[in-house]
Amino acid sequence: MSLDDLAAMNEADTHGHRYELSPEGALSVMPPADSEHAAIASRLLIWLALAGWPGDQILQAVGIKLTGPAGDGGRIPDLTLWSAAQHRGVWLPISDLLLAVEIVSPGSAAMDRTIKVQEYAAAGIPRYWLVDRDAAQTVTLHSIGADGAYEVTATMPLAWLLQTTPADHGLGA
Repeated sequence: MSLDDLAAMNEADTHGHRYELSPEGALSVMPPADSEHAAIASRLLIWLALAGWPGDQILQAVGIKLTGPAGDGGRIPDLTLWSAAQHRGVWLPISDLLLAVEIVSPGSAAMDRTIKVQEYAAAGIPRYWLVDRDAAQTVTLHSIGADGAYEVTATMPLAWLLQTTPADHGLGA
């Protein structure tokens, strides 16, 4: 399966599912986001924008291309932050990607907590944030360590994160 095939599947789905392909070639069907999921993504997007990030560098639900042993895979993080504006495309190369954010949903928990952590670190994405859907909407901030694996740098409620600045977490606008 190619990324073009995957793009066509995503476009054709009338129920809001996201189709992703691991770098090893495994197909995943992710559930549609609900209103709480959308609200969390919106709050983070507004926080980044108010801190000075241009709107064309904060993207929701855009595909990223991950290269692996079976060819190119494609994942769709809930929110991405880029060091430069991106060209128009379905599957963007990750060369300018600074941060990938995943908001955990019941149908994506195992994928977000294990597989994507490994894939994004292997791809060299500098930061990965995972937002749990618990009462505090706990955000776990990961950064690439010297060994190429993610290290947890902080864990806090979303409300606390939003009282800081992106620069406090290594993200300068």
